[in-house]
This record gives sequence, structure tokens and C-alpha cells, in this order.
Amino acid sequence: MTVAGGNGTGTESPVVETLALFVVVFALQGVAYAVGRTALVVGLFALSPPLEANPWTIVTSVYAHDGLAHLLSNGVALVLFGWPIARATTRLRFHAFFVATGAFAGVAQVWVSGAVFGVDNPEVLGASGAVFALMGYLLAGNRLADGLAARVEVPRWATLAAFVALAAIITVATAAPQVALIAHFAGFLLGLVAGRAGVLEPRTRRALAT
Repeated sequence: MTVAGGNGTGTESPVVETLALFVVVFALQGVAYAVGRTALVVGLFALSPPLEANPWTIVTSVYAHDGLAHLLSNGVALVLFGWPIARATTRLRFHAFFVATGAFAGVAQVWVSGAVFGVDNPEVLGASGAVFALMGYLLAGNRLADGLAARVEVPRWATLAAFVALAAIITVATAAPQVALIAHFAGFLLGLVAGRAGVLEPRTRRALAT
């Protein structure tokens, strides 16, 4: 991942736009809670099975948060890991990556919690899956990682195994009560794979780098 100046900076940065979405959705959640419409918040923003009941929550849950501390922690992580990526890609690619990885991580959290661990009516909301995907992308898609990959030939299966192990380590390191660990694992692993593949690299820039 190469960094080009001028893209993703200032008030037009997709990071700033994503933070604004966090605030707007959080404000809407607050209004619904204030008027005693908790069920409305759940129906609009909390991802839970069956997914076809409220399919919009696959997206809206990515930008919703369970409290101010949750919002602030994800906001700080978004700035930390998202800003370098935003400078190296286009606004559209950044937003598409963020919502796609966040949605995937949320669905993985709900499905695995229910189908594998037998959790009754699992719910999830928050951007941590997408934030972990940004972290994974930044780790696997930077110039140092690209240079090592070019010098050392590693079989794809070994690379994937290493990514799974690294994702597991990061997941365990972030373990805490009420934390969506499956979403963290899924998001981080997806980010690692995407970073190695360079999916956020604009084609023209990728062509110049090869």
C-alpha cells in the first residue's frame, strides 16, 4: 500500500465522514431511547437473527454503538488505523471496504454465536469488526510487508495459516466481557487477506508500482 499525499485529507476524508455517521447514528439512538422506544433502536440498529427480518441492520449496525465509551474507542481506532489507508485509496473504496468488512464481521458474530455456541438470540452492533479489518489491512498491505513477500516465497496455505494464527492472537488479546470477539477475529482476518491482495489500491497506482 503506497501513500499519496492529498487523498483522504481534510474535511473530505472518508474517515471524517465515517466519524460523522457514527455521531448521527448515535444521536438517533439517543433520541429513540429518550422517548422510550428501545424496541425501535433494536429494530433499526442491532443485528440479530433471523437476518431477513431486519436486513438493513446488516449495514446500520456497523455505525451504531452501545454507549459513548464504545463510540469513542471505535472512533479513536478508526482515526489511528483508517487515516493512512484513506490517504492511499479512494473515498468509494474506503467506504465500501468499511461497510463490507463490518457487515461480514457482524454476520459472522451473530451466526457463529447462535449456530456454534448456542447463544439465544445473539445481538451485535458497533464498528469494531470494520476497525479490526482496517488494522489487518494496514499490517498486511504496507510497504514493509510487500517487500518481505517479494523476497521470501511462502505458500499460500502457510500465509493463510499465519493470518489465522495472528487473528486468533489479536482476538485473545482484546478479550473482555461483552466484546464481540468473533467479529474481531473475522474482521481482522478479512483485513489481512485484503491487505495482502491490495484490494484498496487504485488500479493505476498498482500498475505504476509493479
